[in-house]
Amino acid sequence: MKIKYRSYNLRFKHPFTISRGTKTHQPTLIVELEHFGIKGYGEAPAISYYNIPVEKMIEDLETKKAFIEKFSFTDPERFWHYCHHLFPKNSFLVCALDIAGWDLFGKMKRKKLYELWGLDISKNSMTDFTIGIDAVDVMVDKMKETPWPIYKIKLGTEHDIEIITELRKHTSSVIRIDANAAWKADEALGKINAFKHLGVELIEQPLAKDDWEGMKFLFKRSPLPLFADESCVAETDVQKCHNHFHGINIKLTKCSGITPARRMITKARELDMKIMVGSMNESSVGTSAVAHLLPLLDHVDMDGPLLLAEDVGEGIKFNNGKIIYAEGNGTGVIVNDF
Repeated sequence: MKIKYRSYNLRFKHPFTISRGTKTHQPTLIVELEHFGIKGYGEAPAISYYNIPVEKMIEDLETKKAFIEKFSFTDPERFWHYCHHLFPKNSFLVCALDIAGWDLFGKMKRKKLYELWGLDISKNSMTDFTIGIDAVDVMVDKMKETPWPIYKIKLGTEHDIEIITELRKHTSSVIRIDANAAWKADEALGKINAFKHLGVELIEQPLAKDDWEGMKFLFKRSPLPLFADESCVAETDVQKCHNHFHGINIKLTKCSGITPARRMITKARELDMKIMVGSMNESSVGTSAVAHLLPLLDHVDMDGPLLLAEDVGEGIKFNNGKIIYAEGNGTGVIVNDF
């Protein structure tokens, strides 16, 4: 097996602000696995507060590149376990390799991933479109620029209720809220009660990732479903989130790929929890991988390519929230500039 990689610094259409800060570009790593002339592609975007920059992914990959190229590829789950042991402290890199492995495997079998898994795509959830924190008139302008059936609104300011009150005047679409761990428990409960009357559907990560006592308090009192994001990174976190959150938001990059994500979905269903898979502003490469999990999900946030002014390759398309699969096998993504 041969491996290539390339880093990108993809520009956002608009500066993207959450409670943790603002960014204008999304650094990301794309990997290509080639096996007997068939090529699979994977992606891992770098997120600053997880301290795994693209440079670290490349450094680790270079140290073990020969081991990957010597691997006898037969199925992606076995490949994930191999990569997991090669890079135990770099889940981002393992994710990129795992997605590439699944893409490669689907192409080898001449099937799309959802076909390999025997899934029915007829009732897929629609993706939301994210509006970052900004002056409220700018947030309204962004909604008008992209009319959409579901919006995810980033919050974490002193004016959160006022923001949603104003946005609601301009849309009848579903509104979801992501606080990115910005609130305290009492503050969150007051805001959530107000949001209930403003037609908000759900709240994502209201409190700090390790505020389990606060989440237990909020879980018992919240009139809206609460979804874990920063509190649910790895497979072992799913059980921890039970009876603290109503659902989990799985990020492929954080959990280390499609392989563990599927296990997390199974565990969450056993615990009767709702499931979302979220975006870390991936290009079409990583986003096309998420699309094949859609039949297993209650909600999805996979709008990365819509937020970026630049993309890598071609993959899934969007039609007013609905996902249109690419024609190819595997994840269906095509990357031409390797």
